[in-house]
Amino acid sequence: MWLLLVLLQAAVLPAQPCEAPGEAAAVRALSARLLGLAVDPERDPDPSVYLALRLAGDHDLRGEERYLARLQDVFQHRYGRSLQAAGWPHAAPHGHPQQDAVAAKHSTSAEVEWLETGRLALYLLGLRATCPPPEPGPQRSLVTWLKYYLEQDWAGSRQHGHPLTSYYQYSLGVLVLCIHHKRVREEVIRRLLVAEQHGRFGHAGGSAADTEAVAALAFACLERERLVGSRLAAELRAATHRVRRRMVEAQGWDGFFGNVYSTPWAMQVFIATNTCRTQPAYGRAMAALLENLNAFTTAATMAQALPVLHGRSYLDIASMRCQEEPDTLMPIGPEPLTEMSGNKIVRLVVECPKPQCPQRQLYDQMVPVPAGASLLDVLRAATVQGPNNFTFSTQDTPQGPFLSRVLGLEAQQRKRSYWQLLTAPSTSLQMGVADYRPCDGETLILRLSEW
Repeated sequence: MWLLLVLLQAAVLPAQPCEAPGEAAAVRALSARLLGLAVDPERDPDPSVYLALRLAGDHDLRGEERYLARLQDVFQHRYGRSLQAAGWPHAAPHGHPQQDAVAAKHSTSAEVEWLETGRLALYLLGLRATCPPPEPGPQRSLVTWLKYYLEQDWAGSRQHGHPLTSYYQYSLGVLVLCIHHKRVREEVIRRLLVAEQHGRFGHAGGSAADTEAVAALAFACLERERLVGSRLAAELRAATHRVRRRMVEAQGWDGFFGNVYSTPWAMQVFIATNTCRTQPAYGRAMAALLENLNAFTTAATMAQALPVLHGRSYLDIASMRCQEEPDTLMPIGPEPLTEMSGNKIVRLVVECPKPQCPQRQLYDQMVPVPAGASLLDVLRAATVQGPNNFTFSTQDTPQGPFLSRVLGLEAQQRKRSYWQLLTAPSTSLQMGVADYRPCDGETLILRLSEW
């Protein structure tokens, strides 16, 4: 009998062969640091943070419950009504492309900007990972919203040739519908297949490893959950294989797929397709990730890394079953920033390589700041430094302040533009404006770019 109980427990709690080898203490510490940020009531709740906590090996179940309640307050307030009640005229659950295109044509730009396909998808993914599972009624309404968002998102492609948000968000929406075991129209899936086949997942700044990875996860899920016919399943399997092969071929000398922050997304593809143990590229990426854990300093970046460090992918959520979970994780509060004495001088450059700009370089000034200043501090100092008037605006997001406007020029999602942050001559920063701390004498470039 005792042996039978041991065998049953092993069946319920399967091993995670893709997790970080021999680094349980470091991974647990990163989980505890993320939990420490999550319990801070001053920080906006982020669905990806909740997902990382749920996919971890150790838990603070009361803390996770409180964090979920905060997420529900945000999302149920916004989406706790039907599409018709929200005033959307063509809101059939399965979407009507022609009607949706007409609706999108007459929508205001503000409504287009309001689409948050990816964020709603992550919240639905979080609900699927909750134990015990929440009431199904509100989830059905949210799934309807997500289906509608996918149609509205794609309506813009009839004019622009791409989703209104991004292929990343669009792929995430398809992935989450699959994990919720919802069938997706073949046309919706083929939009992603065509984009993969024609290499449309890149952007003006280069390749997009994270976008390819999310699309591959969606393809793998649709095939695994048997939500498509055999012919389409074969196409999805081939597409997933192509993405995985490209990742291996493009892996850098440092072990990363793209950069340190896109690497966890790519690693999820190897986990989801059961190739993490047989593909040497995965082992190299895991080693690189473990050597650079200090790069994950914000809640959003920690949430990206932790699932793969625990050997899990988002596809694991589709088969999660509620069971007794270890309730042993204790939060670790954020470490106070080290005080740095003295000052530094940073060169701040603003570029706009677009036809509407009268000149490519709009601003070029030396900005003195305290030695420990962040990029955001540099921007603030530039605004009070005369005589060249510098202005900027940010938007608050769960990932921190997002640079939205510089010198009156606004980055707009519907125009696929954003303010790219670089250090001279052309290295893209992998942190946000509030997290990156430039060195003395460094040149920082704000460039209005397209993705």
